[in-house]
Amino acid sequence: MKLSKDIVNCKSCIYRNLLYEMLSEEEYEKVNEARTEMIYDRGEQMIMEGSEVDEFMYLRKGLVKMYKTNSNGKDQILSINKPGDFINLLSIFSKTTQQYSVTALEETHVCSVKLETIKELIKSNSDFALRVMNRMSYIADEIIQKRFEIDQRQVKGRVAYMLQFLAEHIYYKNEFRMPITRRELGELISMTTENTIRTMSEFKKDGIIDMDGKNIHIVDFNRLKKVCEMG
Repeated sequence: MKLSKDIVNCKSCIYRNLLYEMLSEEEYEKVNEARTEMIYDRGEQMIMEGSEVDEFMYLRKGLVKMYKTNSNGKDQILSINKPGDFINLLSIFSKTTQQYSVTALEETHVCSVKLETIKELIKSNSDFALRVMNRMSYIADEIIQKRFEIDQRQVKGRVAYMLQFLAEHIYYKNEFRMPITRRELGELISMTTENTIRTMSEFKKDGIIDMDGKNIHIVDFNRLKKVCEMG
């Protein structure tokens, strides 16, 4: 973890309309004064489940995984998050400790604002408070919807769903480098590593995808979508 040398004013940030557009000039300045931007390397943990909540964090660049760890030490990935996501929003008001962990999947830039500053703005700016609540609901709804989409599918449908999700919502193209291991992909879609590997090998054999290590090329997107839709 290191401090970013980039100096980006919150007012000029491309993601400000997600939350901060309701702020006055004075309020923008308060956020800027309470803000730091950190850079995390791939595999570096930025939030640990059970740690104290004292910052409001959003993802400006990179990719992260959000996950919980059970009593047996096994991780369950909840979501993969991209720039513009507020990665600890679901924890900051309900509990005093983080309810999940977050780890960088590639070099990641995270802006952190002191939580006290955010709470002050919520008390003084009702429009901002409403925007925060709306964003919290949106994030929770997305996690629930993705979990539903995964759980209602069989083995092939689950793998197809995640490959389609990565292509359409994370990388916006049919060729990409898988950001997680086969084991982590299995955790995300509630499958064993063996079934995950076997299914992807079958997709390759059937000409739906091509893969070289972590490099994935969706060769026949229409067939992949059909597998996903059939579940």
